Amino acid sequence: MGRLRWHCRRGMRELDRLLGGWLEREYRDATPAEQQGFRDLLDLQDPELYGYFLGRLQPDCRERAALIERIARAAHCA
Repeated sequence: MGRLRWHCRRGMRELDRLLGGWLEREYRDATPAEQQGFRDLLDLQDPELYGYFLGRLQPDCRERAALIERIARAAHCA
């Protein structure tokens, strides 16, 4: 988990909170596919990630879109 925590640290505080919060609160209960999808998200550049969370960009697949929605929803409930 330490490596993932490190990769959640981004150049934008908003992304730090979204990704780090989801890692701490939701990651362990996520499905293996969601966990892999989350790790894949961490490989993206900040502007692309931020665009997804703001709705300015559309993810390339349905699974990624669902995960981004789940992360955003979890942040609003925290």
